[in-house]
Amino acid sequence: MSLQDWTDAVCVELGIEPDYDMDAILETARDVAHGVERRAAPVTAFLVGYAAATSGGTPEDLDRALDQVTALATRWEE
Repeated sequence: MSLQDWTDAVCVELGIEPDYDMDAILETARDVAHGVERRAAPVTAFLVGYAAATSGGTPEDLDRALDQVTALATRWEE
């Protein structure tokens, strides 16, 4: 089973059809895991999704949240 298969199954299970960029999510999680702490990555992914959903839930809302967190992780390393 691939990551795409898993995320597709999760979406079906949750009854959602989000428009998202998996690579951008994984890149942000990687930046957080390496720049902050590995355990911060899944929590951050949840918080990014929550922020995007409460901001309107559009792909642009998700991109904005991902960009903000990536910038924060970069600053955190310094």
